[in-house]
Amino acid sequence: MPRPITAIIHHEALQHNLDIARKNMPYSKVFAVVKANAYGHGIERVYHAFQAADGFAFIDLDEGKRLRALGCTRQLLLLEGVFAFDDLYFCQKHQISFAIHSEHQVQWLEQFSQLNPEAKFDIFLKMNSGMNRLGFTPEQYPHIWQRLSKLNVVQSITHMTHFSDADGERFGQDGVKYQQDIFESITQKLEGETSISNSAAILRHSNHLQSDYVRSGIMLYGSSPDYPTHNIQDWNLKPTMSLRSEIIAIQNIKAGDSVGYGSNFIAEHDMKIGVVACGYADGYQRISPTGTPVLVDSIRTTTIGRVSMDMLVVDLTSIKNAQIGSEVVLWGYSSQGVVLSIDEVATTSGTVGYELMCAVTARVNFVQSQ
Repeated sequence: MPRPITAIIHHEALQHNLDIARKNMPYSKVFAVVKANAYGHGIERVYHAFQAADGFAFIDLDEGKRLRALGCTRQLLLLEGVFAFDDLYFCQKHQISFAIHSEHQVQWLEQFSQLNPEAKFDIFLKMNSGMNRLGFTPEQYPHIWQRLSKLNVVQSITHMTHFSDADGERFGQDGVKYQQDIFESITQKLEGETSISNSAAILRHSNHLQSDYVRSGIMLYGSSPDYPTHNIQDWNLKPTMSLRSEIIAIQNIKAGDSVGYGSNFIAEHDMKIGVVACGYADGYQRISPTGTPVLVDSIRTTTIGRVSMDMLVVDLTSIKNAQIGSEVVLWGYSSQGVVLSIDEVATTSGTVGYELMCAVTARVNFVQSQ
């Protein structure tokens, strides 16, 4: 039989979370962000759950190709734009919209316009309103917009920016107002639709942020973008991935015994411990410390000792009926419906839910559940 570790993708939860995005921004078109292979869930596994989305946004050209192969006719958006001149031919063939965030991309598009004047592209022009990652400064932006507007191949320009602090405050003030004010002061003088809100902005700022397009990412996958300020229950989101395994061995240890590599856990009293078929080669974080929460037979307990490549150890002392084959939930739903939030696991491990779900490796068996 196969090794007993499985990642279960919950179709209904994906649909539910997309519906939350739409309810929060009812006057906006909603992009489902499926970058990083749909945040580790698999594009092919989430595609049908996201049929209510107005379009899909991603990073790699191959992700757009896979969406078209699935029969997708909705708008596709390449969030970082093209990486080489020839990518424009790919975007033309597969009808992919793309961001423009730097001078070299503008020059490629100008060159392409001369060679292929019959092509038509929908462009998302990126403003660097304070994130200081990608985009043109507010001072540069109107000039770049004018250059693009003159190109025959550009049939529309959508104004786009990205918030750095939508999940909290910025220097003690509202996390989006600074960037919102800069963005609006420039774009209100220029024609075109807008795309500004990510998951955190959709959930936290929908009462005062309006945008023609929103880009819903992590919220679709059952993780709170501002945890621990809010958990998924606060936002009415549902876990979309459950990572489950089983107890494969049980040990009874004495006070003073150590567990795992480096002997960094020493038992203070007699304990019953279980070995779980899950390790960092499955994507579970090696840095996850003793005390990271897990569910065994739907009962909450914790890991102990260092995570190994293929195994980790959990405390079974208070779970009297635990046995070989007992279900272990690393995050998500247990088979009895008990929830262990991926955000809580991630925070204990010093990271975010995004990283955990993206890190699940190919050797883990994926299955889909309604």
